[in-house]
Amino acid sequence: MNARMNVAATTAAIGRGAPDAGRAAARHLAIEARGLIKTYPGGVRALDGLSFDVEDGTVFALLGPNGAGKSTTVKILTTLSRPDAGEARVAGLDVLREPDRVRRVIGVVAQKSGVDRELTGRENLTLQGQVYGMSGRELKQRVSDLLEQFGLEKVADRTADTYSGGMQRKLDIALGLVHRPRVLFLDEPTTGLDPEARADLWAEIARLANEDGITILLTTHYLEEADRLARRVAIVDRGRIVVEGSPEQLKGELRGDAIHVELAGTVDEERLRAALGRLEGIHDIVANGRSVHVRADHGASTVPVVLGALENEGLRVTSVTVARPSLDDVYLRYVGRAFNAAQSEGIQ
Repeated sequence: MNARMNVAATTAAIGRGAPDAGRAAARHLAIEARGLIKTYPGGVRALDGLSFDVEDGTVFALLGPNGAGKSTTVKILTTLSRPDAGEARVAGLDVLREPDRVRRVIGVVAQKSGVDRELTGRENLTLQGQVYGMSGRELKQRVSDLLEQFGLEKVADRTADTYSGGMQRKLDIALGLVHRPRVLFLDEPTTGLDPEARADLWAEIARLANEDGITILLTTHYLEEADRLARRVAIVDRGRIVVEGSPEQLKGELRGDAIHVELAGTVDEERLRAALGRLEGIHDIVANGRSVHVRADHGASTVPVVLGALENEGLRVTSVTVARPSLDDVYLRYVGRAFNAAQSEGIQ
């Protein structure tokens, strides 16, 4: 399916009404979600009462493994799906009652690229602008500005099938910005990119919020991405938000250091708790397979004590690390399993 068909399919219902600030602007909220519930055929509960707010001009991250409900949330907020229950507003507009107006004030970058690889970068952007009623000098200038902003001016007249993965993703985001949306949805925007391309895109996302004042809702399963970009993070697990706050606030709530131990064999949780539960200064003991995660008031000095206790129980250690709290530790604390373990369980 080429870009013309893709754009037509997803924007056919775009209305002609002018965007307005509505109640969200008065309250300085760009997105409001209340009690969203969504069940798919077969009884799969994708969303189970999900609620959150996003302030104007900020980056808000929905962080969770595959299958947590992030993409379903984006589909509802961008009018591509309807919840079974609950309500939501974007830019002060009700997504269920005013979907046409919502579509005119949002930009959407889905997980799957919307770039037409047979068209040039300039042609992709021009076509997108025409869908939103732009034309003439205004459109030509907007396309030129976006090509320069995303560092694509030198390849603007090459077909997109010659672009690198990072360049195509930049073009995807530029497509979502042609009509100057107030809210931009980025659904797993850096999946599949190499580290350098990912870092370039992170810098551009940060600039869009900090300099252009665009509100960005970012879904991601990259812990570092949420930590670096988002003013606030909501950790999603099985359709619910289990905890929300700024990355620093969430990490700051965890006392001491994180000690991660890898054992030679699968851990017996009863033996583990017998070994570690009576030690002073140890909190939040969690076992996943061969991995043991504990929190310690003083990580470095506690490691020898932990290793000795495990050895006394006949549990052979293959590696141990000590680190300051991370979002992975936050996830472990509130969900009860490590993020990587949850990721391997999930089905998108």
